Amino acid sequence: MKRRIKHVTVLGSGIMGSGIAAHFANIGVQVLLLDIVPFELTEAEQKKGLTKDDKAVRNRIASENFEKLKKASPALLYTPKFADRITVGNFDDDLPKIKNTDWIIEVVVERLDIKKSVYEKIEQFRKPGTLVSSNTSGIPINMLVEGRSDDFKKYFAGTHFFNPVRYLPLLEVIPTKDTDPEIAKFYMEYGAKMLGKTTVLAKDTPAFIANRIGVFSMMNLLHEVKNLGLSVTDIDKLTGPVIGRPKSATFRTADVVGLDTLVMVAKGVHGSGAEANNFNNVFELPDYIQKMVDNKWLGSKTDGGFYKKVKNAEGKSEIHGLNLDTMEYELQGKSNFPTLEMTKNIDKPIDRFKVLIGGKDKAGDLYRKSLGALFAYVSHKVPEISDEVYKIDDAMRAGFGWENGPFEIWDAVGVQKGAELAKEAGYEVSDWVKNVESFYKVNEKGHKIFFDQAKSDYADIPGQDAFIILDNIRKDKTLWSNSESAIQDLGDGIINFEIRSKMNSLGGGVLDGLNRAIDLAEKEYDGLVVGNQGANFSVGANLAMILMMAIDQDWDDLNMAIAYFQKSMMRVRYSSIPVVVAPFGMTLGGGCEMTMHADRVVAAAETYIGLVETGVGVIPGGGGTKELTLRTSREFNKDDVKTNRLRDAFMNIAMGKVATSAYEAYDMGILEQHKDIVVVDKNRQIAEAKKVAKLLAEQGYTQPIEQKVTVLGKDALGMFYVGTDQMLAGNYISEHDKKIADKLGYVMVGGNLSEPTLVTEQYLLNLERETFLSLTGERKTLERIQYMLQNGKPLRN
Repeated sequence: MKRRIKHVTVLGSGIMGSGIAAHFANIGVQVLLLDIVPFELTEAEQKKGLTKDDKAVRNRIASENFEKLKKASPALLYTPKFADRITVGNFDDDLPKIKNTDWIIEVVVERLDIKKSVYEKIEQFRKPGTLVSSNTSGIPINMLVEGRSDDFKKYFAGTHFFNPVRYLPLLEVIPTKDTDPEIAKFYMEYGAKMLGKTTVLAKDTPAFIANRIGVFSMMNLLHEVKNLGLSVTDIDKLTGPVIGRPKSATFRTADVVGLDTLVMVAKGVHGSGAEANNFNNVFELPDYIQKMVDNKWLGSKTDGGFYKKVKNAEGKSEIHGLNLDTMEYELQGKSNFPTLEMTKNIDKPIDRFKVLIGGKDKAGDLYRKSLGALFAYVSHKVPEISDEVYKIDDAMRAGFGWENGPFEIWDAVGVQKGAELAKEAGYEVSDWVKNVESFYKVNEKGHKIFFDQAKSDYADIPGQDAFIILDNIRKDKTLWSNSESAIQDLGDGIINFEIRSKMNSLGGGVLDGLNRAIDLAEKEYDGLVVGNQGANFSVGANLAMILMMAIDQDWDDLNMAIAYFQKSMMRVRYSSIPVVVAPFGMTLGGGCEMTMHADRVVAAAETYIGLVETGVGVIPGGGGTKELTLRTSREFNKDDVKTNRLRDAFMNIAMGKVATSAYEAYDMGILEQHKDIVVVDKNRQIAEAKKVAKLLAEQGYTQPIEQKVTVLGKDALGMFYVGTDQMLAGNYISEHDKKIADKLGYVMVGGNLSEPTLVTEQYLLNLERETFLSLTGERKTLERIQYMLQNGKPLRN
């Protein structure tokens, strides 16, 4: 029988429980969120005359956490309206409702006795065959089910989510010896397909996989920082984005997670007896860590941790770092290392490691010592915590935000070189590594294969048939490429156009490649996917090129460049083959315009998309203004006032609004419910887009006919002018903001027309391009573009 999850009960409404509840709501599941009944009334409840019997009091803990969930930043819900899928209650009154649920997820406090008492209550009401799992991060899973019924044990496993649940994609599934293998398989498949998680089957060992490796790596750095005479800011500079790790790097991450949490995991591993002495020493707390714990310097949840916000003599806030020698906070200087300078022209972090380990300064020393220790450690964790190396790499990428897992990094520096680094750091790698040429290869099918320690041979990573991984097919399937883009054959008559310029910005090389891809697809293939697997889909147009042309006053060339962009977007819409665009991450400006012109969109749920051009002093010039006007005009036959719909679209552009998920993009009209789809698992996105393109072709795709657009003329423009006058008078916008908004409104109403008129798309594109050019000539616009290029964010003035 197929198991369907329609309703989930989450027991425990704290940070993790709320996050899990929100994510199930995100995928359309109804959720019951329960917590304990409060022991005492609050002062506010007493003043209202409430008693402990009142429902508002009994549900207070879950209700308050639910309100925090709705207001969380970054948002836990894809869109606020999904909160309607969550109902709150308490353990005493509402636990009987679990007889109607499909999955019970326990997320209560990390104490074995409390968890076991909760399971005792669950067994009173649970229907046989109902899934039960625990989000524990430290208690052995087998201990949790001691004394439970056979049916309970059969359907029980650990399901360890990572915080924040929406944004960190790791889900560790930890079955017990009694878990039905088919149920463990269900948890794995549901987590991947429905929740969009990187699911990793973990063994029931201390801290499982990600925390075991991640905390070892962090603890090793906590020891080395003083050994090498480095500061906390030094370590964070060396262990952040430069090596493909999050910006929070090491010490800021500890502050965010909470030093108490890090210490709890470290002590748990250290006291478990699972480690050999030389590794167990790493999990011992340095003296300064113990002092921080004693002082309750635990990070963001307290007044300070490794960093602290303080007021300087002028009363301005500054971030001070902890001096680990004096144990006092101080303003720390900039960290400069010659080793990092050598990697400035190396784009991919994975390609930097060979250079970094050759550094002759303290940075080089740190990389050699920390990587050597890491390589040795992970070699001994196979098969202890995982039978396969790829599971460890998957866990570190998905759970700790590492761009590359430890075995992938080891491959990058060379297996033999990595073993030498381990020895220099005072460790020996496991004997099985001596048989390894590399941990990963790509086979003739374009599948990534791994060295299987148990077989001493290479094996397929399972599940790859559901994915298309561009890294694996570039060598054999690339049909054409230039410095900014490439075309690959995805098979079955579908090709892929990949943007791979810096930050995936859209310049001449990308547009040339896009037109070449459409030409090729029209002549020899059935359809085209536009997709890549970089950090983001596209941050928009090449601003440096626009700035250079504007400064040189090459207005004819800039006019031609914008016209070429518009023509390219219209080819995406009006080619003779289906074009499916697959946006994810930041999809801004021109990236949004390309998405809006697709026949179909297969968007990742985590897509942050919007027309943001006003932030640099212009309006969307690649068809975005035209397209949102066109889409709005289709709604003019509805009962509401036409100008209200146009005003909403105008405000989205004028304010540079960005959807915080693909579902918000539906609400903004950037994605369309009737044709565009959302996938939660980004790894499946290009494969899904290929399916959609193939289906459109098989259904007999025919080239669309250009559309006419109803524009409202001067009456609607007057409404916009009144609005921008009021915004300026209230000091909400600047004079330059008003100028941009007025010109945007002029385009969206169709220009100088006296009454509602039916116009062509090209008419609006011409207005859009002329307005873009006129704004590019403004001094303040040039200042905004320069600021954006230098600081990576828009300037409002």
